[in-house]
Amino acid sequence: MAALITGIHHITAIAGNPQKNVDFYTGILGLRLVKKTINFDAPDVYHFYFGDEHGTPGTVFTTFPFEGARKGTKGTGEMTYTAFSVSIDSLAYWKERLAKYNVPTSDVLARFGDKLIRFEDHDGMGLELVANDKDVRKGWTNGFIPSEHVIKGFYGATLNLKAKELTEKLLTQFMDYRFIAEEEGRYRYGTAGLPGDIVDIVLDQNGRQGVQSAGTIHHIAFRTANTDTQLEIQKILMQNGYQVTEVKDRNYFKSVYFREPGGVLFEIATDEPGFAIDEDEAHLGELLKLPDWAESHRDKIEPKLAKVQLNAEKYV
Repeated sequence: MAALITGIHHITAIAGNPQKNVDFYTGILGLRLVKKTINFDAPDVYHFYFGDEHGTPGTVFTTFPFEGARKGTKGTGEMTYTAFSVSIDSLAYWKERLAKYNVPTSDVLARFGDKLIRFEDHDGMGLELVANDKDVRKGWTNGFIPSEHVIKGFYGATLNLKAKELTEKLLTQFMDYRFIAEEEGRYRYGTAGLPGDIVDIVLDQNGRQGVQSAGTIHHIAFRTANTDTQLEIQKILMQNGYQVTEVKDRNYFKSVYFREPGGVLFEIATDEPGFAIDEDEAHLGELLKLPDWAESHRDKIEPKLAKVQLNAEKYV
């Protein structure tokens, strides 16, 4: 039977200043702003989507930038690090590039046979670049990051939990994940075990609960093909005691949400229909796009949002 879940769809974070957020992810990291819309549950706040050229599921890091938000803290019950995938010889390039823009990085680290660097964005968001030769995705080149060094999409995600057994059961029995390996207290799971589907659990039994605000992850979304497979996984989860929401229309995908046993908010999102339904692919992210229910209120919504612009050319 075909898998209902095939990896990570997107990861959504809480941010602070919207312009600094756009500058970091499009300018320094070189991702493409594929959609500029609003938080459907808080229409006075932007929702930015950064990814590859098309906003392909598995490449899209999204943010809710709350101007003036205090910084959150990493802790248990949270996803603490988002790992992006780069080519196997790219870490030296990225260490130099990040240093150029005063972003401190860790030394080169080793994990499950891969090398990586760890750093934070301006809000304190935990990020990693994992060098590997398994990722065939092309990523997005904005014209000044060499194509051989671009970010290709997600590598994986780290969940910081006090216990793993119930979360492991969820992943391996109901979400098409399998246990891959353990290394120094880090437990790895994957669907195919390739960049874009990796989930690591790090145990911190005595850790303090994380505080969600700017610089922390709001939720992680997993891929499912379409609304039929989404309803099937929703049914399986509900039958096994998980409190799953009704299907929510997010315009570019359909979503259901639930909390995994360790406290992290999970989403199941459809690959369809994608980000080109209301903009030509050559012009993704250029205009503020509103859902149909909000369009009649554009004259009230748009003036409340801070003006942002793409400054990628400043980061050549």
